Amino acid sequence: MHISVPAAFARSGVVYNVSMKLPERYLEHIQELLGEEYPAYLEAMEQPPAAALRINTSRITADEFRGITPFPLKQVPWCTEGFYYGEQERPGTHPYYAAGVYYLQEASAMIPGTLLPVKPGDRILDACAAPGGKSTQTASRMNGTGVLLCNDLSASRQAASLRNLERAGVDHAYVTCENALDLAKKLPGYFDGILLDAPCSGEGMFRKDPSLIRSWKDGINEEYAILQKELINACADMLRDGGYMVYSTCTFSPKEDEEVVLDLLAKHPECTIVKTAAYPGFCPGVLPGTENCLRLYPHHIEGEGHFAALIRKGTGERAEREVHTMNHQLPEFCNAVRKDLSHREIRKRNGQWYALPEDPMPVSLRSLRTGLFLGTEKRNGFEPSQALAMTLSPDTFEQCMDLDPEDERVLRYLRGETIFADKEYHGWILVCTNGFPLGFAKASGTMLKNKIDPGWRRQ
Repeated sequence: MHISVPAAFARSGVVYNVSMKLPERYLEHIQELLGEEYPAYLEAMEQPPAAALRINTSRITADEFRGITPFPLKQVPWCTEGFYYGEQERPGTHPYYAAGVYYLQEASAMIPGTLLPVKPGDRILDACAAPGGKSTQTASRMNGTGVLLCNDLSASRQAASLRNLERAGVDHAYVTCENALDLAKKLPGYFDGILLDAPCSGEGMFRKDPSLIRSWKDGINEEYAILQKELINACADMLRDGGYMVYSTCTFSPKEDEEVVLDLLAKHPECTIVKTAAYPGFCPGVLPGTENCLRLYPHHIEGEGHFAALIRKGTGERAEREVHTMNHQLPEFCNAVRKDLSHREIRKRNGQWYALPEDPMPVSLRSLRTGLFLGTEKRNGFEPSQALAMTLSPDTFEQCMDLDPEDERVLRYLRGETIFADKEYHGWILVCTNGFPLGFAKASGTMLKNKIDPGWRRQ
């Protein structure tokens, strides 16, 4: 049965009316967990969720973005590239979003990607990646090196991951649809770092996504915990000695949080929970031995509910990996690209060209994309991809038309319309806004035939 919190409750002499309907059993669990903080939690649930975005630091620094942003911003304390924006702002409609300058992400969800230690050249797995937000955050810290395996069991959900990775200009990822338990058998001890943002009951997201309330039922925590324990132990098997894993959920239940971590420690005694930086409002784990875990509650922070633990396996150090220069053929079009692909294997398959990540995967995986899709050979010549365009800039492509974000041609281009340049061009041209890529056009004089991918067009 779903009930409202009692018609009203008093706190500091003020009466608060709570209209959000929450499951009775859930309210009993959260009251037991929070104790005297329970009324503050209920009050927070009546407030609108905080909206946030995260800067793509492979495109721009946070300080540089402050200088060009059209929105009032406030720093997210635990993420240097994260910012809150006002309810009235619509950053998803701005050309900078289309150009991959930032990603719209709930502030608490920035925690896992911030906690994981990442170095250029690392092998990183995002085990339950869709829709790809944490993958884009991690990729921006890898400086285009190493390999990022962005995996999720659902192929339909991975379509969103692929789009978000391409928009962010990520060119060294494998986007796969493997069962994580099968993946562990194929790649034991392979990864330097793993993100496991596990499927969960979603209690921490009730305010932001009320549809999760309708799917919550008594006993759901135990159901998820079985899967979570399988996943976290499988991921531990894929970590190298000395590697790091972040386990996270957006739920409050200790069965899905601390108990899952403790199960890992019991089965993998070589693993330890690493103490991380504390920020105002962060709370420790609630079970003995989990004090170094992190709990985030909406009545303590500007954000939704989250749990995270940074785990290290063993004490080993990563050996440096060699990067080899490849001898390969490239389509003639790439003569216009001033992007170094010498360390990438180039493959042509069914008329399509790909630049593989510099660290080739040693096994065959069920993939939506492997590395950077360069483009397709057609009867009338080579057709470069939208994915390639999003990795370029005015400095890395032979011809570029860079438009002010307020220029009406930017919106027309994003709608898929033909636009006109201020001077004559011929051949392929990269269309940018303030130096950030939007896509390709085919120029004939001042007329630019729009070549933005149809799936990327605005309505």
